[in-house]
Parts: sequence; structure tokens; C-alpha cells
Amino acid sequence: ELIWSVDTFEKNGDRAITGAPRAFKDSVIIGHGGADAQARGYVSAYDANTGEFKWRFYLVPGDPAKGFENEAMEMAAKTWHGDWWNRGGGGGTVWNAMTYDEEFNAIYLGTGNGGVWDHQLRSDGIGDNLFLGSIVALDADTGDYRWHYQVMPEESWDYNAAMDIVLADLEIKGETKKVLMQAPKNGFLYVIDRQTGKLIGADKFSKSNWASKIDLETGRPVMGEAADYQKRPKHLWPGPIGAHNWQAMAYSPKQKLVFIPEMQHGATYIKSEMPNLRENFLNLSIITTYDQIDPNDGTGSIVAMDPVTLKPKWKVQHDSFWNGGILATEGDLVFQGTADGEFAAYSAIDGTKLWFIDVQRGVTSAPISYMVDGVQRIIIPVGYAGGYAAFGIKATHAGWKYKAPGIRLLSFSLEGEKELKRVETGRYQLDLVDLSDVEIDEKLALTGMELYHSAPCGSCHGGQGNNSGSGAPDLRESISLTDFETFKSLTKDGLLVDNGMPKFDDLADNEINAIYEYLRQRTKIAAADLKS
Repeated sequence: ELIWSVDTFEKNGDRAITGAPRAFKDSVIIGHGGADAQARGYVSAYDANTGEFKWRFYLVPGDPAKGFENEAMEMAAKTWHGDWWNRGGGGGTVWNAMTYDEEFNAIYLGTGNGGVWDHQLRSDGIGDNLFLGSIVALDADTGDYRWHYQVMPEESWDYNAAMDIVLADLEIKGETKKVLMQAPKNGFLYVIDRQTGKLIGADKFSKSNWASKIDLETGRPVMGEAADYQKRPKHLWPGPIGAHNWQAMAYSPKQKLVFIPEMQHGATYIKSEMPNLRENFLNLSIITTYDQIDPNDGTGSIVAMDPVTLKPKWKVQHDSFWNGGILATEGDLVFQGTADGEFAAYSAIDGTKLWFIDVQRGVTSAPISYMVDGVQRIIIPVGYAGGYAAFGIKATHAGWKYKAPGIRLLSFSLEGEKELKRVETGRYQLDLVDLSDVEIDEKLALTGMELYHSAPCGSCHGGQGNNSGSGAPDLRESISLTDFETFKSLTKDGLLVDNGMPKFDDLADNEINAIYEYLRQRTKIAAADLKS
């Protein structure tokens, strides 16, 4: 029975709900995604019993001529420059991280990247642009601002701080500190006083060359020359998918260790022009490519970090990338599923693998623990899909085929006696359409590359035309690449709208043709790679 329902933002806009709401006391709070589409980020709180609106807090300032919602927005506006409100909505969306602190009656928010990405284009390269890439503390009852810590001043790399936030009490230099911990995209683990917002410590947990360290006096990153892509392309670690993304990290109060589902990958950032801000487009202002320069790129790990010393205690290396979230139990076990289809338990003390099972498909979710009739159970959703397809050149390493079977919810206990039924999971094998006689217009394909990723075709069909495990087909296998009119009927005319493929009727025919040529180019490149 439906008790209540509310719309948290206008329909047909640039916002979308990509994360779960959080419930605390008698309230429910929810944010939204859409920074890449220039949505101005906010969170909204509602009465948990009635759905009545309580309060809303914006994370970036709007047009000053329209007035500011509160003093926090007036303060934040001083860190922006130019007519930023006309260059996109600013970003700063809260699409994942919202943590309630009962002790201080506070809500901690982890905020997203800027829209557009490039600080130079977004704000003339001036100002820190609050509250992008920040942790913001609010009064849980009123939504009033308390404090903030900005992880990424001058954010320009999609290094958002929307990763989960963990609360703990730590003994630091003989004193008990009430802290929050976050491992955002940028590859550093942060420990922050959760009452004041003061940085206590930060250090790297993954390969990172955009900054050498975090200055503990100023709280600001000491950025390296590699971070500046304004004059020429730069290859950075991590790339925009981050050294840690939305997959849950875990903390063991018993072992006093933080367990991070780390990823290593780099990306080349190429400055673009200020985009023509188009509805339903990813107007990023940046082109990124994912060439594998380091042999370890495209791998992942569990990193067990000591949050006091900020040094790793142990590490479990995975060949796979984009693995699942982590669960730590009081019994000194750490559970994680991986992209290559293994679900395992490790010792929280030293990382020794104690148990594993082939779950026959990749895992991206985190397990949970629960009790039924006094029996502890561990449950894990099994399935490999989602927005990761946008980084498809890495996703193909996992080897899962579009719409293959094996998506299941599995529960385990020490008393479990059943065997897991085998399914044919459809490992990734390319069945490319034959374009051997096609000559590619390289200039047109280059135009198509930017359109393909901003339209945004790549979010479903795979970055750079590579796809694995997504909810959409690999277009390099599509017969439509042999006939432009067929391709146009699918993309612009909406031939498969009833099957879930939206129509992009705002694209001109020449733009459709450029995307068509780009996909044909990527298909021929894949064919050449297979031969080699």
C-alpha cells in the first residue's frame, strides 16, 4: 500500500536519482545526480511519516541577481567568478554520500564535481568554487550549514567527493578523536574532525600524480605539474572514474582498519572548448582517453589502511577492475565480490583469503550481514552492469556479455547446504560486423567521438565503443553500421523506443553521421586488434 510519494525535482530536467535516500529520526533525505549535465546540486528532507517537505540545501550558488537561499550560499558565491550560472548549473550534486551522526545531530554530505568540468571555463580559473568536491555538515533538523571541508578546490578532473563517509572514534596522539573518514576519487584517504571539519590527516591509498600530498596546515592539495592540462594534454592517475567510486568501503572498530575497494587506472585529459550547453547532453568540456601506460592500470585491490598512521597494513591485489563493495564483520572477516565473478572472505587481520566461491558473474554491489533465527547470513547481489560501461575499454577485461544470464541474489551461511546452480553466463566475445571494405573519414570520426561521448551514447553502449556487461548492446556488432539510414532510424527516429532505446531527435543528420563514422572506425580498430 502506497503511503506517500513526492517528486524531489522537476521532471524532464537534468537531474536524476542515482542513489538511495537515507532515513534518520523522523526524516528522509535525498539528493540527486546530474552534475555532468549542469544540474545545480541540492538535497531535500521530508517527513518520514507524511512526506511533507521540511528543508532543502543547495550545494552551489545560483544567479546572485535572484538572491541567495542562505548565508552559506552567499559565502560560497564569493569563491566563484564570472557568470558561472550561465555556464551550466554549477554541479556539486549529492548522488551517494549522506551520513547521519546521532551524537552531533548532523548530516554529512559528500558533493560531486563541477559542471562543466574545466575550472577555467566554468569560473575563469578563479576561486575554489564551493561546495564542489566537498564534505558539508548540516544541522539534521533544520538543514542549516555548520562547516565544510573542500577535498578538491578548483575541481577540474571529475574528482568528486561523493564516496561514502564512515564515522569512528580514533585514538590519535593519546586523545580520542571523533572523526569521519572518506576515500574519494582522488586517491587520498582523509580523516576529519567531524565536530569542527578540521583536517586531521590525509595520505595516498592508490597511485596518484595530480598532487604530491595534502598540506595539513592549509588542508589544500599540493598539486603537481601533471594536474594542469590547459596548454597540452596530461596523463593523470587516477582518471575520472576514480581510485575509489561508489562501491562501499568498510571499517572495523575491532581492528581499527579501513578497507577500501581501490582501483588503479589513468586517463589523458584533453582540454576542449566551452560546449554549447545542450539538454540531455554531458557537457563536460574535457575529452578523456584511457590508454594503458602503467601495466597495473585496469586492476583493483582491497587496501587495508590504518586511519591513524594513514599507511596500508595489507593489500589484496585483484586482476579485475571495478569490483564490489566491502563488508567487514566483528568476526574479523572481510567480504568482497569481484568483477571476474569471485565472492570471497579474507582475514581482516592480514588479508589471507579464507574462503571463496565462483558466483558465475561479476559483482559490483556490497554484501550485507543479517540474522534469521539466530543464524548469521551474508547476502550479495550478483550482476555486472551499469554506468561503468562508459569506461568500456576497461570493462571488457571482466568479460561479461550484454544480457547474459546469472544475475541473482545469493545468501550464504555456515549452515548452508545447497549447491549454486550453474548458468551459461556468456563470456565476452566480439562478433564484429564486417566493415573490411569500408574507408573511414578520420576527421568525421573525430567529430563523432566527442558527440558519441557527450550525447551520451557511451554511458550505455560503452566508452570508445567498447562494451561489457552493460544494459545495452555492443554497437560494433550491429548490422546498422553497414547502412546509415538504418542507423539513423535507430538513433534519431526512435525505431526501438519501445525496447528502451531513446531517440535523439535533437541531433542533426550530420551529427548522426559523425557518430556513425566513429563507431565504424572503432569497429575496424577492434577487428585489427583481434587479428594481432
